[in-house]
Amino acid sequence: MTSVRVVARLDVKGANLIKGIQLEGLRVVGDPNEYARSYYAQGADELLYIDAVASLYGRNNLLEIVKRTTDEIFIPVTVGGGVRSIDDVRQLLRAGADKVAINTAAIARPELITEAARAFGSQCVVISIVAKRRTGGGWEAYTEGGRERTGLDAVEWACRAVDLGAGEVLITSVDQEGGRQGYDIELTAATSNRCAVPVIASGGAGAVDHLRSVVRDGGANAVAVASILHFKQASVSDLKRGLSEAGILVRPA
Repeated sequence: MTSVRVVARLDVKGANLIKGIQLEGLRVVGDPNEYARSYYAQGADELLYIDAVASLYGRNNLLEIVKRTTDEIFIPVTVGGGVRSIDDVRQLLRAGADKVAINTAAIARPELITEAARAFGSQCVVISIVAKRRTGGGWEAYTEGGRERTGLDAVEWACRAVDLGAGEVLITSVDQEGGRQGYDIELTAATSNRCAVPVIASGGAGAVDHLRSVVRDGGANAVAVASILHFKQASVSDLKRGLSEAGILVRPA
């Protein structure tokens, strides 16, 4: 059995770590590098950086932050937001990222997934899916940081992206994001049941029980956590201890 990864998620706007609710109402939290160092020291398995406004402004602002982080931190780092081309992927990997998460550009041109996987390996390519529940059932994939509808079924799109070469799925529930009421278990389960690659659940963590549920009932291979770490409601080691006590295999903090 593979151990479940605890991933510290850091949403960034400009030079600041930010946090919102349902990807809106963004508030400044602090210096992302300081928080990254803290989560590394606490035993995070990976870091996930997302440029929250990159697609909106047509650029990725994370190169310098990634360079600074990877000079001091020696766990995998995934970077997303505003990744539009093979050259963008190359620059982020050269800056020290281990994986690159792609959302908007992959929906606009799905071939980008295959091109990136062929150039750098599927293990470097994460399909980032931002999903909202549909009133009639299921979930729709959104782009532009959760602002633009695509008409695509989120789970079907995840499957297609994996077929095109994505080596991992990051599934973020807009409905749950920032609310600390738990992950969207059904969304995560629907994705993990259909996709033969690791699935990272994101959006809604507010307690260790939420992590346990999304792993046990949602089939998540990794859990992305933000608010409860940023606002010091729990440490990475607290979360890992809680998962371990529930019989879920984790790497020691």
